[in-house]
Amino acid sequence: MGAWFNERGISYFVVKYRMPHGDRNIPIGDAMNAMKTVRDSALAWHINPEDIGIMGFSAGGHLASTISTHADYAHRPNFSILFYPVITMQEGTHFWSRQFLLGEQPSDSLKDTYSNEKQVRVHQTPPAIILLASDDHVVRPVENAVAYYTAMRKVGNDCSLLIYPFGDHGFGFLNSFPFHNQLLNDLDAWLNAHPSPKLDAVKVACIGNSITEGMGIELPALEGYPAHLQHILGNDYQVKNFGISARTLMNKGDLPYMRESIYDDAKAFNPDIVIIKLGTNDTKSHNWVHKADFKNDYQQLINEIKHLPHHPKIILCSAIPVFKPSWGLNDNIISKEQMPIIRKLAQKNKCQYLDLHTLFTDSQLVQDDGVHPTSEGAKKIAEIIADKIKKL
Repeated sequence: MGAWFNERGISYFVVKYRMPHGDRNIPIGDAMNAMKTVRDSALAWHINPEDIGIMGFSAGGHLASTISTHADYAHRPNFSILFYPVITMQEGTHFWSRQFLLGEQPSDSLKDTYSNEKQVRVHQTPPAIILLASDDHVVRPVENAVAYYTAMRKVGNDCSLLIYPFGDHGFGFLNSFPFHNQLLNDLDAWLNAHPSPKLDAVKVACIGNSITEGMGIELPALEGYPAHLQHILGNDYQVKNFGISARTLMNKGDLPYMRESIYDDAKAFNPDIVIIKLGTNDTKSHNWVHKADFKNDYQQLINEIKHLPHHPKIILCSAIPVFKPSWGLNDNIISKEQMPIIRKLAQKNKCQYLDLHTLFTDSQLVQDDGVHPTSEGAKKIAEIIADKIKKL
């Protein structure tokens, strides 16, 4: 295992499997410890802790994608580079990779757990580039790697797939690979398209449900409201999307946000500013029966965020309007019951309050369900929030 640094100071790790005593946790633990070591040493090594990537080749590509899909925020890379990777552990995958990792007769559960195309998570699995040759005779078929791209694309994560006409397996950075120069140019172009955030950038965490996640927007990583917010605020800010669909603010709701791993990610991000936009799903009748808990659960969320290391500034957003009945959501509850509570919580906790319900009025900026913004609607939300942030 070793580090490589290119001329722009972008760093990543080249990872290969080591399987002492047949224990799959050893290489996985090694890779996670490597990520944590680099992050902890980032200032001493003059690298950016928010720009640490992982590179893996073949079975090492499975390890790299495993860290990308399974690790928590502190041990997860910011991007991954996967050369002709083993991805799936289902039938038809690279036999030796599966046997060495999972044993001779792995259970279906174990195969699913380490089939990394099944473990991709929206806004959590980092951007990836996959490079392979169409005539690969070792990791076959190419659909093995395509499955990872497809899973990433399905949830709207940032992923690129480059399949060269020929080159078989193991070409790496060999000069003898017929597309060597093209590969270097392709990889450089991809890295340049993912610039490192400024070391002193103001970190903005966007916490929310499907409207924050970008449900119904084809590429939420590029067109969700946090992505638009990043574009508006510019390089002095680093904006991350911690939205996840269908989640409730209330802990007795059907899918509580505060029990999700993406909420752990939001806290581990150590933000300077936190945008909270939760409550829409709480208005469903089976959730709002617990309305007596809404205030206290919201206060719990505020308390946990206020005590993060950077003691972030917090903006409490109302829900945008529900323009027509969908999903069992109730706009009257938003306007008449939730908004007064959120406003009072903002005053009590010296947080900012943002009335999106009043400021977001154009029903043409939402999708046919009357709830979720289009890309243009997401841009409008970002503009409203950006204006608030600039006044902090």
